Amino acid sequence: MFPAENLRDWRGENVIDPQGDKIGDLEAVYVDTVTDEPAFATVRIGMIGRHRLVFVPLAGATVTPKAVRVGYDKKLVGNAPGIGLDGELQATDEPALFAHYGLPYQVEATGARRLARR
Repeated sequence: MFPAENLRDWRGENVIDPQGDKIGDLEAVYVDTVTDEPAFATVRIGMIGRHRLVFVPLAGATVTPKAVRVGYDKKLVGNAPGIGLDGELQATDEPALFAHYGLPYQVEATGARRLARR
């Protein structure tokens, strides 16, 4: 996996699915608070005036010359939990996000949230 700071360089670039279909534009990177590794990205999707940010896991993501390729289908990502363009992921929404992708969700003993925007 590439460092979070390198992914930040891709802000505004295309995010594509395994088939090469454009999902949207990379907006931000969220790291796992336990490992400090990139865990999810927010992707700007929608039509003019109706944009929103959806989350997609970065596990297995690769960088191509013009895009970040994620390991999830465009339709699955489009149906993922999202936030408004100026919104923030609430800690209480994290379990549903992980469940959407069939990923295990486990909080630390301290009860700290799992994801933080970088």
